[in-house]
Amino acid sequence: MQGIHLILFIFTGISRDSRHKRSASGARRAQYRKKRKFELGRQSANTKLGGKRIHLVRVRGGNYKHRALRLEAGNFSWGSEGVSRKTRILTVVYNASNNELVRTNTLVKGAVIQIDATPFRQWYESHYAQVLGKKKATQAKIDEVEGAEKSKSQQKKLAERAATAAVDPLLDDQFAAGRLYAIVASRPGQSGRADGYILEGKELEFYIKKIKSKKH
Repeated sequence: MQGIHLILFIFTGISRDSRHKRSASGARRAQYRKKRKFELGRQSANTKLGGKRIHLVRVRGGNYKHRALRLEAGNFSWGSEGVSRKTRILTVVYNASNNELVRTNTLVKGAVIQIDATPFRQWYESHYAQVLGKKKATQAKIDEVEGAEKSKSQQKKLAERAATAAVDPLLDDQFAAGRLYAIVASRPGQSGRADGYILEGKELEFYIKKIKSKKH
């Protein structure tokens, strides 16, 4: 019939079973049953940077997953100092699995990101009474942090802390720029959070090399 267009939609669900795959020898397996609810898979969250938006997904056993669609901040720990702070996520800089996830600023577990250094710098300056990133710090800032009046007990406490106040030069450069490299350790599409830790030492050196090689 003229004027009538039939459109065929083929809905293929995401399945986690292995029955549809060929055997090790390459033979097709016989289909002895249809798909089951417990074999289902769901679309990836593809969590982006932006205002917080989390959807609840009802899953097996009446439990709920927190599907983060957009996130802008997370809790990050500074391992060598044993301190955690909530801070802003600025951008995704490296992902070992897929460059497309870097281009689209997609947050996944294992992604290397840049975070705002301000909360950690403020903690360091109040804890050690020393300026981080002195190369770019103004004299007024140095005088404000290090020249403030302190009681004798405070001076004694700060003198004891000074023994462990040294910071990795690579990390110090990042503090001067106001951005720190960190890794996402949580699963944003499952827990609805983008938490992680600041990169330091050998791990930081490794990822800086990787990031530089990607840019060339």
